Order: sequence, then structure tokens, then C-alpha cells
Amino acid sequence: MRSMASSASSRGIAAIVGVGPNLGRSIARKFAHEGYTVAILARDLGRLSRFADEIAREEKAQVFAIRIDCSDSKSIREAFEGVLSLGFVEVLVYNAYQPVSWNPTSFFNIRIDSFEKSVAVSSVGAFQCAQQVLSGMVERGRGTILFTGCSASLNGIAGYSQLCCGKFALRALSQCLAREFQALGVHVAHVIIDGIIGPPRGPTRALVGEQQGRGGDVTMDPDALAQTYWHLHNQDSSAWTQEIDLCSSTS
Repeated sequence: MRSMASSASSRGIAAIVGVGPNLGRSIARKFAHEGYTVAILARDLGRLSRFADEIAREEKAQVFAIRIDCSDSKSIREAFEGVLSLGFVEVLVYNAYQPVSWNPTSFFNIRIDSFEKSVAVSSVGAFQCAQQVLSGMVERGRGTILFTGCSASLNGIAGYSQLCCGKFALRALSQCLAREFQALGVHVAHVIIDGIIGPPRGPTRALVGEQQGRGGDVTMDPDALAQTYWHLHNQDSSAWTQEIDLCSSTS
């Protein structure tokens, strides 16, 4: 576990599981910018530590990098021992998934171990991560759990059985937890990303947006998506979103 710290946060911990160079990093940066101590978790600790250094430096925040393998129960338990040692986890974002080939795979060519790992990462890992933080949220009567889904959460796609089965299950988990725990003060929401996420656009975002309208880049801006995660966390409990579907205006 590695930390780049400057000033202590008066808020709880935001734990972001599944942090790569696009969406996960943008979500972590947003919560750090808003004053949270952030724990970022993924398998590649070397890259994760670089992200932690970068976000901590840019946002003058406390950021901790913790290795996790979301297909392994022992790894999840050990990772969250580290996360919970930092304090109360107020926000859990589960953004992990098993990478899949963009080329369809015939059902007859899918190995059972590959199928099991994909489902484990997409849904079983989410189940176990939620178990690690829910008791603390219920005890305090507040907390947010956000699960990242995709178009495969809603529709079966020929050649993508592994992805669809895992994401279908994640959506069901989100609905079950929402119905069980929202009355206890825990906001649970499922975020469907219906499109391809590109790199952050930064200061050139307006120009790229103009190009989109002329058939240019049609990828989704992860910084814009991160704003939605922040909005969900801050919703009033009298009008909580349980599921939201995000897509590009040009898709």
C-alpha cells in the first residue's frame, strides 16, 4: 500500500475498485478533488501507485494504492483490511471487470475457467466488496455504493456470453442491495455506460465536442462520467436514482 498525502480529509473514505487510465482514474480524481481520502484498488500495483502519486499531487489529497484481485476472495479480504484501516468507507465504486476480446467468441470455444473468472470479477467480486463495507454504512446510517455496468447489463449479445452473464448478475445484485439497504440510509445505484470510454479530453474538450458533431471522436469523456458518479453520491435521499443509463450524444 502506498500513500501520497498532503492534508487530512474530514470526510470518510472513497474506495474505487477497478482503476485504469480512464474511468476509474477520473472517478478517483473527482472524489479526491472534493475532499475525500481515496483508496484506489486494482491488480497492477505499479501502475496504480503512479496514479495515486499523480492524483495526490494534482488534487493535494490523500490517495492510497492497494492491490486487489477481484476474482480471489482472500485478496479481496486482505485489500479491504487495508482500506478499512484508513477509516469509515463512505463511498464504494465497483468498476472492475475481466477484459474481454472485442471479437465475438463462439460459445463452443469458451473455456469454463475463463467463463468462471469473468463472472467472478464482474459480480462475485462486487458482492464480496459490498459485504466488506455495508456493515459500517448501516451502522452510521449513510453511505453510497455505485456499480458500473454497460450495455451488456441489459441485452444478451451473441459471442459475449462471459461479459453478459457477469454484468446481468451485477445489475441484479445492485437491485437487491438497493431494496434491502436504501431504507437503512445506504444509496445503491447501477451506472450503465452505453458506449466506449476514451481518455480524458481536458482543455480541448470543447473542440473535440465540435468535432464529434462532424463525425469525429465519439468516445465518452471519463471526466464527464465521473461527474455523474459524484452527482449520484450527493443526491437527496428523497429522490435517489437506482439505475442510470449514460450514452454519448453522438452514439
